[in-house]
Amino acid sequence: MTTTTRDKMIAGAADLMSRRGVNATSMRDVVRHTATPRGSISHHFPDGKRQLIGEAVTFAGKQVSIPLERAMNERGTIDGLKAFVASWRRRLEASGFEAGCPVLAVAVDRYVAEASDKDNETAQQHLLDLADGVFADWRQIMHAALLREGLAAERAERLATLVVASIEGTVAMCRASRSADALDQVQEELETVLSTALARTTG
Repeated sequence: MTTTTRDKMIAGAADLMSRRGVNATSMRDVVRHTATPRGSISHHFPDGKRQLIGEAVTFAGKQVSIPLERAMNERGTIDGLKAFVASWRRRLEASGFEAGCPVLAVAVDRYVAEASDKDNETAQQHLLDLADGVFADWRQIMHAALLREGLAAERAERLATLVVASIEGTVAMCRASRSADALDQVQEELETVLSTALARTTG
């Protein structure tokens, strides 16, 4: 599949956001980071930075949700969790613990428009809605996997939220400590919690 200039800029924006946050990721930075023509900005993203950031959030969400859903469908909940954690560990280690989650960056970093943009408040709410949708998608994938293995809907929903919140928070901790130790610890505890809950459905 050929990567277009537009796709390259969206992926580049997601990468920069994961390392710097939203406000430290400018359109100029994305152009430099992706080695794309500056004229590509107005051509591909007529609404400016808020459009690019929004599309980067959606892109980042799919980068996680597609392999996560595949892992849950093919391997089941516990092995799917292992694959989920392993993907974050690879991302952290490959970037020297500089890259975290661009979706989390949107959730915690207040959007400030560039000079050509207007209406920060509307843009901020739109980006938060996108981030919320991504987190909901990840939770739904985990929720569906737990339901397939016999867990009650309410319990499955709570555990799905626990998994996503735990991993997201731990990724931030790993960036701060420059170590994946916390991720390993959280994975072990999550496996215990999920295994215990699933065992009760067959016990």
